[in-house]
Amino acid sequence: MIEGKENILIVAGEVSGDMHGAEVLKELRKTNPHLEAFGIGGDELIKNGLHALYHINKMAFLGFAEVVRHLPFIAKVKRELAALVKEKNITTAILIDYPGFNLNFARLLKKMNVKIIYYISPQLWAWGKGRISKIKKLVNTMLVVFPFEETMYRGHGINAEFVGHPLVEQIGAYKPISKQELCAKYGLAEDKDILLVLPGSREQEVRLIYPAIAEGVEKLARKYNMQIVVACAPLIDSAVFEKLYKSTMPYKVVYEHVYEFMQYAKFGIVKSGTSTLQAGIFGLPMIIVYKTNPLTYAIGKKVIKIDYIGLANIVSGADVVPELIQSDVSTEKIVEVSSEILDDENRYRDMKNKLGRLRSLLGEKHASVCAAAAINKVMHEN
Repeated sequence: MIEGKENILIVAGEVSGDMHGAEVLKELRKTNPHLEAFGIGGDELIKNGLHALYHINKMAFLGFAEVVRHLPFIAKVKRELAALVKEKNITTAILIDYPGFNLNFARLLKKMNVKIIYYISPQLWAWGKGRISKIKKLVNTMLVVFPFEETMYRGHGINAEFVGHPLVEQIGAYKPISKQELCAKYGLAEDKDILLVLPGSREQEVRLIYPAIAEGVEKLARKYNMQIVVACAPLIDSAVFEKLYKSTMPYKVVYEHVYEFMQYAKFGIVKSGTSTLQAGIFGLPMIIVYKTNPLTYAIGKKVIKIDYIGLANIVSGADVVPELIQSDVSTEKIVEVSSEILDDENRYRDMKNKLGRLRSLLGEKHASVCAAAAINKVMHEN
């Protein structure tokens, strides 16, 4: 048990970072109940004791064009965070994912002699290695969630530790309700297959993705006699789906029990992001969709250095799940590609089996416990 009051800074700008950061903060406070955390986070971090200067719902910028529009606000947030670090005499910062903001803000923290721990690495293997030298200068320790990232960073002389993927820990500890209970709770037919739609965690991306996929989802549901469930992120008003697309058949919008729906659904239409890894760990056959601002996509296409955009494919190192990007996110393509999988029992089963290997590829470490231990070590070393 660590005695005495300590203040730390935590900056998480997205829903997944908020969720994973909350588990780490919970573990940190077990060893130091007097620890006080300040910074940026969402409902989960706040519930676990973060004094939030800003909620993540103020930080949801999607793509290059949107960031440029918000530059004055971003500069204001950095100034206020720096003032908070001084006021609270903070000597350690935990930056969680969100690299566009966090790597830039790390420069300011470094000038203030703050120890910087980065949890959940920027995807340098996707965006090229130009940021490696920046990280080497700024970050004291990288806490990474994929085994290959530890090898990459250490090869460049950066202190890095693989702590396990938080989703493995989270899903392993989750106690699902039965399919019977799930269907009863949401008024679904237990004997009818579920088509699960995961359209993203930010309203901005939902507005881009959902209208393009909704008609395709309806056609698939009719063709295969499935019932539609749309998983809605906590910060999004469920009414947005009806505003974006006037559905001609019933569907359920859910905020909870998303893991059960991943486990029990027949098929998924999943926006690229953490959800593809979550659904993949549950072995849900799916297609991955991605659509963004045309300028953002044009710039991103020039710098992204990987063959796949979906984490389920990236971790597998293979084209396990079809990816529909930009103009391919259309009614016709969604129906065509999904039907190819649903009509071919062998392909469907093969995808399910390959996705089932994701958990073993990610290892069995308890990420929050390992991350908290590594953070404590950095905090208390001279």
